[in-house]
Amino acid sequence: MITVSNLSLIFSDKKLFENINVKFTKGNCYGVIGANGSGKTTFLKVLSGEMESSTGNIIVEKGKRLVVLRQDHFKYDEFSIIDTVMMGHTRLYEIMIEKDKLYSKPDFNEEDGILAAGLEGEFEELDGWNAEYHAQILLKGLGVEVKDLNIKMKETKSSDKVKILLAQALFGSPDILLLDEPTNHLDFHAISWLENFLIDYDNTVIVVSHDRHFLNKVCTHTFDIDRETGRLYVGNYDFWRESSELMLKLQNDSNKKKEQRIKELEAFVARFSANASKSKQATSRKRSLEKIELEEITASSRRYPFINFDIEKHLGKELLRVSGLTKIVEGVKILDNISFTVNSKEKAVILSKDDTAVTMLLEILSGNMDYDSGSITWGPTVNTDYLPINHESFFNGNDLNLIDWLKEYSKDQTETFIRGFLGRMLFNGDQALKKVKVLSGGEKMRCMFSKLMLSGANCLILDQPTNHLDLEAIQSLNEGLVKYKSSLIFTSHDHKFINTIADKIIDITDQGVTQKNMEFDQYLEEN
Repeated sequence: MITVSNLSLIFSDKKLFENINVKFTKGNCYGVIGANGSGKTTFLKVLSGEMESSTGNIIVEKGKRLVVLRQDHFKYDEFSIIDTVMMGHTRLYEIMIEKDKLYSKPDFNEEDGILAAGLEGEFEELDGWNAEYHAQILLKGLGVEVKDLNIKMKETKSSDKVKILLAQALFGSPDILLLDEPTNHLDFHAISWLENFLIDYDNTVIVVSHDRHFLNKVCTHTFDIDRETGRLYVGNYDFWRESSELMLKLQNDSNKKKEQRIKELEAFVARFSANASKSKQATSRKRSLEKIELEEITASSRRYPFINFDIEKHLGKELLRVSGLTKIVEGVKILDNISFTVNSKEKAVILSKDDTAVTMLLEILSGNMDYDSGSITWGPTVNTDYLPINHESFFNGNDLNLIDWLKEYSKDQTETFIRGFLGRMLFNGDQALKKVKVLSGGEKMRCMFSKLMLSGANCLILDQPTNHLDLEAIQSLNEGLVKYKSSLIFTSHDHKFINTIADKIIDITDQGVTQKNMEFDQYLEEN
């Protein structure tokens, strides 16, 4: 379907990747993974023709339609919702425009009639008469609830624009679908619908995502950009990660242990193959997994930060009680009579369709924002620390290097301790001397988690803690919070993150607050 040969992209100051050779075929979904900065998004841009490579060729099978998920939420502001979706099939939309122009001509003649007849024939071949119906099905599946699909995009909610652009990419069943972070800003029900849609999709999908649950659900293959090249693996993200970690252990073990490690790896491949999910795509994946030779599995060069939260003092029985909490901003109730409890050692996720409301609630709980009415009662033994969604104030205008910045939050002021701590967070050697104001988004997040770990807090409040993190850091944070032996209040859009950490769901809905002690997957099934 699409063949990549000897592909390289080299800038004057940096080599992203070189000598990539891979073939993406019909009926498979390929998850493109790699550390931040490895070139995942750039790779998709090269595949789509938006960016030129330094060397190599990309051959798309003749006559096949390639579509890219657009990220510009304002590009279509002057177009209607239904037109925006149908623009996903460029030729079909062009025919619609050409037909309208012809039929609106006051001097419509015989030559125009012949041209119109040709357009009508092509329109029918492309199933144009059912186009609007198919567009509506996509929008309904994604949860776009608007009565008039002819209203302009600029009049729709931001959350709906994301879904409409996704519907645009999916419209008309393109032969090759390139999706860069398609789950960003989607609610969990829309993500679930998209997962099921792609599982049943018969064409070629190439996707970049930081959502591990999504990658595991939809991907038949994993394309790993590592060591400045790309390598294709059969299986989803979890298969790649676990087999890669086992291979690394195998490489590092002494000869005495290698035979045992080989048996473990063989058993893992067999187990994963047997448990392949029962989707249409999984049949070929299962067969491919059964044929894997161990030499096809390689160890990743990527490193995982060490994230572990210790507590200075244990919690008592009481943690948090919120009663009738109300917050009004410019006459609008953002939080309206919110009541819930979090008990000692519970790990509670706050859900809502309104991210602003959740952020405001966490700001209030952290003491950074006042509220208008109600009450918040913390237990006498509670010591909180907070990760805000916007933490730029910790870095902007700050001329300190990482060592001096972290010293401000550490009881142990010795440089040896601070350097060791930063090293575990992947700031080694001279990297510890970088100015904090020039750090990337992912680096700043690792700094914030260093601050949280040093606090010894027995209750963490986290607002979208996986933002800006690569998959390795997300995995480390996930494991660190699972092991955390105290209370947690957080919000996230990461399905696996929530499902593996939270034991309490607090859902702020239009009908009020729902709070239940159960796993996230179970809650989604029941709601």
